[in-house]
Amino acid sequence: MSFENQAAPPRKKKRTGRAVLLSIIALVVIAGLVAGGYVWNLSRTFNENSQKIENAFPAEENRPEVKESSKDAVNILLLGSDTRAERDDIDANSEEFGTLPNGGRSDTMMLVHIPSDRSAVYVTSIMRDTWLDIPGHGKAKINAAFAYGGVPKAVETLENLFGVRIDHVASVDFEGFKGLTDAVGGVTINNPIAFSPVHNKSITFPEGEQTLDGEEALNFVRERKAFKTGDYQRVKNQQLFVKALLGEVMSKDTLTDPVKVQNIVSEFAPFISVDDTLDAAKIASLGSSMINVRPSDMEFFTLPNNGTGRSSDGQSIVVPDMATIQKFGEALQNDTVDEFVANTDLSQ
Repeated sequence: MSFENQAAPPRKKKRTGRAVLLSIIALVVIAGLVAGGYVWNLSRTFNENSQKIENAFPAEENRPEVKESSKDAVNILLLGSDTRAERDDIDANSEEFGTLPNGGRSDTMMLVHIPSDRSAVYVTSIMRDTWLDIPGHGKAKINAAFAYGGVPKAVETLENLFGVRIDHVASVDFEGFKGLTDAVGGVTINNPIAFSPVHNKSITFPEGEQTLDGEEALNFVRERKAFKTGDYQRVKNQQLFVKALLGEVMSKDTLTDPVKVQNIVSEFAPFISVDDTLDAAKIASLGSSMINVRPSDMEFFTLPNNGTGRSSDGQSIVVPDMATIQKFGEALQNDTVDEFVANTDLSQ
């Protein structure tokens, strides 16, 4: 395949919000630990209400070996979906958009890397149109992996790209924003651009500070067609919202209120699907090992790319920067992502 680079909106560092939602769950479970025996109730609520992704991983013979240097690191593939997406909001190449266990279409994916020393969290956003080699199918958009072979094929594609194993998979539905926002009593944001969702003109988001309820939050993070830059502005709005949401979840008023913590877990659990090894106990254990990690210790960046282009058959694609991606893969294999981030320009 050949491609021709096209002009693209400025690429800025994307602190993509949905990637930190798993961290939110870890936080609220730990908050339950502070509440003593209440944690059992939280764990039961999460395990009974979240969905399972069965057979989330490819065949063992197709997976990379685990290096000694990174055997204690954790890699989590976090998928975003939208079960409420309007049919006409799906791109022209909709046949490439597979569905996730909750029925939503694959919309966003992030690799969450937690180093062995648990000193930080690195979140890599992978653009859905990134042009990669899909094992057994040749070059295609990464999102096509879901149509070819579901979650296992997406995992295999990324494991093949980076040369490391993905330990866990979690899928989050946009609908979870609604209940989560209401559970914390609303989220206050400072909106930079006034707009009305294309599919819901009854809602308006003026420029400036405003407090969103659950339904408003859902519309705020979903919208892309109201903006000239489409997905780029949607990502910025998601960043803005989730940073504000994290502030609410991590506030003293929330973490010291067992009822509010229970409500957060109850509202959010039905909208998350996890592989069958990722239960509340595993999340609590992982969260406990990261008790000293703060938002300032979280690094977010987009998988290195050379902007947008066209494939030889005319598809609009994101052209991967394979030289830099190879260095990133080596950093993952050697558990030296901190050095990679420090020495690489990731301001996309």
